[in-house]
Amino acid sequence: MKLAASFYIVLGVLSLSFLPIHAQENPKRVFKAGAATSNITPPLGMEIVGNFAPRPIAAHVHDELHARCLVLDDSTTKLAFVVADTISLSRDVWDEAKQKIEATTGIPAANMMFSGTHTHSSVSALTNSDPSLNYRQFIISRVVDGVRRAVNNLEPARIAWGSGQLPQHVFNRRWKLKEGVTNPNPFGGQDRAVMNPSSLLIPRLAGPAGPANPEVYCLSVQATDGRQIALMANYWLHYVGGVPREHLSADYFGEFSRQVESKLAVSGEHAPVVGMLANGPCGDVNNNDYSGKTKAVKREPYEKIKLVAGDLATEVLRVRGTLEHQDWVPLKATVENLELASRRPTPEMVKWAKEVLAKPKDATPVHRLEQPYAERTMAAYNAKPESVSCVMQAFSIGNLAIAAIPFEVFTEIGLEIKSRSPFKQTFTIELANGSNGYLPTPAQHELGGYETWLGTNRVEREASVKIATKILELLERLK
Repeated sequence: MKLAASFYIVLGVLSLSFLPIHAQENPKRVFKAGAATSNITPPLGMEIVGNFAPRPIAAHVHDELHARCLVLDDSTTKLAFVVADTISLSRDVWDEAKQKIEATTGIPAANMMFSGTHTHSSVSALTNSDPSLNYRQFIISRVVDGVRRAVNNLEPARIAWGSGQLPQHVFNRRWKLKEGVTNPNPFGGQDRAVMNPSSLLIPRLAGPAGPANPEVYCLSVQATDGRQIALMANYWLHYVGGVPREHLSADYFGEFSRQVESKLAVSGEHAPVVGMLANGPCGDVNNNDYSGKTKAVKREPYEKIKLVAGDLATEVLRVRGTLEHQDWVPLKATVENLELASRRPTPEMVKWAKEVLAKPKDATPVHRLEQPYAERTMAAYNAKPESVSCVMQAFSIGNLAIAAIPFEVFTEIGLEIKSRSPFKQTFTIELANGSNGYLPTPAQHELGGYETWLGTNRVEREASVKIATKILELLERLK
């Protein structure tokens, strides 16, 4: 009997040796993270976008522009973030970068969430007539390199997230006018809401047309030794400005990142810490208070940028100090295309546009912006696509959800998504995976104003309802 027992023990041990490795042992799941920064500063001599014509030509680099990259890996799924210092990038630019990254790293394009900060002191990625200034291919190559380097930098890591409050720098820039008061628009009509009202209009204002979000979100990634790998924030505020017209600058997004990186830097052979500031739904929010409660202060160039970035960095670092980092969390991603009808001008608008464009060049305009909006009206009239295919995307990191929308999103839309999300915490990144203009709600369309004008807004009036519905569907799918 003893001999038989020994035989079966030996037989059992031998049979184990023929089992697949994954059946013999249950390797511990390892969470990893890697980050990198690519310089995307364009050459001087290119046209700075972000304002109406005549646009200035870049003559000075005040601070370098970057694509800041973060890759997370839960041993099964990888997610990649890119936040680029650019006013925005069209879907085809991001798609080309994603295809190249997928080919070299294996990360699915659906797992890449790429966005622009919306600095107004950058250039367009459209191909320039001068082949030496082909910024489109340059920025694609730098984004690809940045993500590949972040993958190369992957190491065991811990992750945490949370939020803080920074209300003093966010104000809704759209104001409703009092009953019976209107403001002319470029199309010869009248609006009941106005963006950035002049001092002459302040007595005629009824109140903000929408909310602002005082919350700031923080995603912290550390190495297992406590060293910071990356710190990403999400704040719902337009660019700050105060930049000389001919300067290239990353605005307060870059200043925030530099301050975070400086305060969290460590010496040694490790990859440098990466600070990132992804912009949230702020299509109707900026840094100017039109309520009359805040005294206007004349500031030097870049002074306000440093003020906002400094306050934001202080709050994000405070939140980081309260977080409990986790050794492992599950990562998930989902994405879907949403077809939205392109917005078309009415026959009356086309007639108006043709009349404006037929005026002599020295004719006095009825509205200071009638010429550019007449051009935009005719562009919309002649545009061939009847619809726009937009990327709707959502990530989950543990019980944190991150939504991505390729528009300048009104804050109330982001707040609706947050309030209806099935996740404990949710924030949204705007101008992600494309750029399709402003996204007002149907009610805001009724009020009118800059963000609702044809040419500024390029899709159907019900687009915000369809987008919020689709994003919430994706979040339910992740949950």
